[in-house]
Amino acid sequence: MKIILGSSSEWRQKVMRDMGFEFECISPDIDEKSIRFTDPKELTMAIALAKSEAVLGRIDEPAIIITSDQVVVCNGEIREKPVDTKQARDFLKSYSDYPAETCTAVVVKNTKTGVLQNGIDIAKIFFKPIPEEVINKLIEEGNIFKAAGGFISEDPLLDPYVEKIEGTEDSIMGLPKDLTKRLIDGVCAQ
Repeated sequence: MKIILGSSSEWRQKVMRDMGFEFECISPDIDEKSIRFTDPKELTMAIALAKSEAVLGRIDEPAIIITSDQVVVCNGEIREKPVDTKQARDFLKSYSDYPAETCTAVVVKNTKTGVLQNGIDIAKIFFKPIPEEVINKLIEEGNIFKAAGGFISEDPLLDPYVEKIEGTEDSIMGLPKDLTKRLIDGVCAQ
């Protein structure tokens, strides 16, 4: 059966390729800002479910739909993609003082059987102090504006300042492999 990744994220696509899956991408194109919860698990799950429904409405053949959403929690604050340069700079500076916890929700739906499974994965990343010139380069490159919390841990500029990761790199990238594989197996077994 066809696998559809409901995402335009290049990092999630990389994780899927690393897992060995052949898949098609459909961008869900939903208004994520219209979905609000104060709990990061509720927020990411609600958005991932909305993405799944949006993709479902755009296909007409049986498929396995995989959607995901991620936020970063730092010092009790939920962080999505930075909205401007100031916010990106503030986010990056704060990671020297507080770890960044990623909360990632994954939803997998088998459209042939209607079976849907979902789960949440949490990972934590600790940074060494990030120099101002590195922050400036990251902002100038612009990729951080596409990432929850305003960082891409595997970015060659930022990678030297990653002190420690609790959890997996793929979870921090926005698509935890073990959880995703377990959910795919679950919707295919029923």
